[in-house]
Amino acid sequence: MAQNLYGPRVRMGNWNEDIYLEEELMKDFLEKRAKGQLLIQRNRRLKENLLRPMQLSVSEDGYVHCGDKVMLVNPAHAEVEARLFLGGDLSLCATPDEIKAHLSDELEVPCGLSAAQTRIPVGRNTFTILRADGNATGQVLRYGQDFCLATTGGFEDKMLYLSSDHRTLQKSSKRSLLQEAYLTDEVSYLSCWQAAFLDPQLRLEYEGAPVPANAKILIYHCRTNRGLAVHRHLFLSTYFGKEAEVAVHTHLDSHRVEKPSNHWMLVTGNPRKDSSAMLDLPKPPAEAPPALEQATDPGAQ
Repeated sequence: MAQNLYGPRVRMGNWNEDIYLEEELMKDFLEKRAKGQLLIQRNRRLKENLLRPMQLSVSEDGYVHCGDKVMLVNPAHAEVEARLFLGGDLSLCATPDEIKAHLSDELEVPCGLSAAQTRIPVGRNTFTILRADGNATGQVLRYGQDFCLATTGGFEDKMLYLSSDHRTLQKSSKRSLLQEAYLTDEVSYLSCWQAAFLDPQLRLEYEGAPVPANAKILIYHCRTNRGLAVHRHLFLSTYFGKEAEVAVHTHLDSHRVEKPSNHWMLVTGNPRKDSSAMLDLPKPPAEAPPALEQATDPGAQ
């Protein structure tokens, strides 16, 4: 029976080349680690920037202004068209491609979007409201006015703009195959949006009125005249877990009124706490009905 008579210290074959190769691999590894070029280091930097805590702008007059940092939140509602859906308040988030996120430490353009169950302002869900012409920072945003939504993604030298365009056979949303929403670093008419009043019967009367903060509004794309929407029943497997799809499509009910999937709130900062939103404020207690007050009042009998 054949046996291996050589010990681990016996040098066989191209032992000298193998030793030099191992030394070169170790030198290359140490050099990349010193420069921060390892894949795990790039991945960690990208994740730290996207999840970096941000501070939202505080609205003193109750309205949204150009230059404010806000969160775009789709309020919680029940999805009646599907049994499985993502509940709670969903915020619009920058979502890089999962494969590219493991290979780079920066946001690749175009960058995808999704809606996540988070109420904490971080780099990936904090947007800055900018005028289409880039001027007049601090002025009140009004219904029917063109504006841009930009995010830095937690980076200091990067600015990506929420954009969209007509769908084609090669370019559409992943699950619903509707018009796609994405982030790009180019400012154009594709990145212009308008705020519309929620009630269609009062929409013309509110044209030119200030847009209130932390209230339900509609956000329409200027070029295609379609509304920004969240599909809670269509899930995406992203770099941060299961999230909902975001597309640009106007969902109307039988009365030609936009459905809750098109409703958005421009959430501002909470003046009571740092790095928190107005969503964290407790709601005022509802007043008790008269019948309940009479039943609980011992002197009423």
